[in-house]
Amino acid sequence: QVQLVESGGGLVQAGDSLRLSCVASGRTLSTYGMGWFRQAPGKEREFVARISRDGLRIYYTDSVKGRFTISRDNAKNTVYLQMNSLTPEDTAVYYCAAGLGLNIAYSRSEGYGYWGQGTQVTVSS
Repeated sequence: QVQLVESGGGLVQAGDSLRLSCVASGRTLSTYGMGWFRQAPGKEREFVARISRDGLRIYYTDSVKGRFTISRDNAKNTVYLQMNSLTPEDTAVYYCAAGLGLNIAYSRSEGYGYWGQGTQVTVSS
């Protein structure tokens, strides 16, 4: 069992940057592959980025490649999402999630068993 808490969201202008953090408790973060998802109003939850337990395998959705960077510090039980060159299309609630360790595609929400409450990111034009 693991509990996840996101932070770092806010209201920014287009072109600005934010760094989101996800702190885990209850179980060491190194047990889990971690993902970031986002959900905009009226839209389905969307995969953003994934990082493996050892940090060696990283994947991004096409719309954020070159702008976002996922990283982890297992010693601090924390996963980060650095977001640069933000656009209004990035506006959403961002969630971190801990994987189940199952043979499920990394971009599918069904592959994650634990979710944080989310942090709001709003990007104005």
